[in-house]
Amino acid sequence: MASALRKFPFSLQILLGLVLGVALGFLARANDLSWLASTLDTVGGLFVQLLKLAVPPLVFTAIVVSVVSLRGVANAARLALKTLLWFAVTALVAVGIGIGLGLLTDPGRGVTLDLGAATAPKRTGSWTDFLTGIVPTNPVGAFVEGNVLQIVFLAVVVGAAALLVGEAAEPFVALNRSLLEIVQKALWWVIRLAPIGTLGLIGHAVASYGWDLLAPLAKFTTAVYVGCAIVLFVVYPLLLVAAGRLNPLRFFAGAWPAIELAFVSRSSVGTMPVTQRSVERLGVPREYAAFAVPFGATTKMDGCAAIYPALAAIFVAQVFGVDLGVGDYLLIAFVSVVGSAATAGLTGAIVMLTLTLSTLGLPLAGAGLLLAIDPILDMIRTATNVAGQAVVPTIVAAREGTLDRAAYASAGRRDLTEPDEVTHPTPTTPRADKPTPVPAGA
Repeated sequence: MASALRKFPFSLQILLGLVLGVALGFLARANDLSWLASTLDTVGGLFVQLLKLAVPPLVFTAIVVSVVSLRGVANAARLALKTLLWFAVTALVAVGIGIGLGLLTDPGRGVTLDLGAATAPKRTGSWTDFLTGIVPTNPVGAFVEGNVLQIVFLAVVVGAAALLVGEAAEPFVALNRSLLEIVQKALWWVIRLAPIGTLGLIGHAVASYGWDLLAPLAKFTTAVYVGCAIVLFVVYPLLLVAAGRLNPLRFFAGAWPAIELAFVSRSSVGTMPVTQRSVERLGVPREYAAFAVPFGATTKMDGCAAIYPALAAIFVAQVFGVDLGVGDYLLIAFVSVVGSAATAGLTGAIVMLTLTLSTLGLPLAGAGLLLAIDPILDMIRTATNVAGQAVVPTIVAAREGTLDRAAYASAGRRDLTEPDEVTHPTPTTPRADKPTPVPAGA
């Protein structure tokens, strides 16, 4: 049975779960089957909980190992700087598209919502909260609370210290490598449940919202999906061609499993093992991928931190009758580039949205107007995030001349969930001279 299921392409399994989820959701809504809606909610909720369970150990060990692995990468400092630069450039392009669509569509004009019922979300963000929230008061508390931003800070500090200590830190680094492999193996078991999780998540969304709730927010919802689609299928392909001289179709063939899983799971961090495997299969050297992907999964958020907050800020300003000027739009762009780590790779982008609203002086209660449809918007946002997390290391590797172009040309010909294709984030013995390209078909 397991063998037969494995032969059925994973992407088709997810698609089947998506279709069945939509059908069951409409069935539950049309016939007022509360038990079915509750069951779908439970199934989807359990899947997300399992993903979140792996987040703290996965983020910490992955970043520690990725920082240490930089000593096995030639010109590591330059690679890291170029990666962060491309993160910023693509974020600026994405936020520009979000602002442009907002000015073009006026998503908040004519929207009639009960503003009196709008309340600020429980989780809010401000620059003070963001800056002070980076450093944990208790390292154990960061893991208990699942504060990904603080875990990232701890991991970077510990990884940098281990890198400088050198040979004496090898037992600690080896322990983190082993823990990372164990966590990733367990997470792959969860990922194999993605078709069932998809059924529950999509089914519950349809049963809860249907089309009624989307009607007054249809223009805004459409703008978010169109903006993400432009970045996904226009901006990224153009960058691949212009900056890397790469065929975009081969990129999507290799990265699509990660993009697809991100769409249904709504978690960049939960998708990270699939993203890293996709990037390695596209020919990016394993040592560099082990650095770029974990950092991208926690800081590279073109959907959640660029397109969405730009459109949402314009929407809230128009609903509350506040005029935005050129300076406000520049602030939106600044917040998108600098504050994207506030999204922390988990489901939802409320913290980033409230950070943007507070910076512009807009009512935080405006975020409450969008909370109900956030799960629907978060699917395309997260898919865009993950695509950006894959496209940047691919472009950087291509420009550095370390991309295995034979592997890139053959990407997408095998299912990422096949057990004989499991890869580790770094080799047991790091190379000190230059990155080792991933062979074609690895």
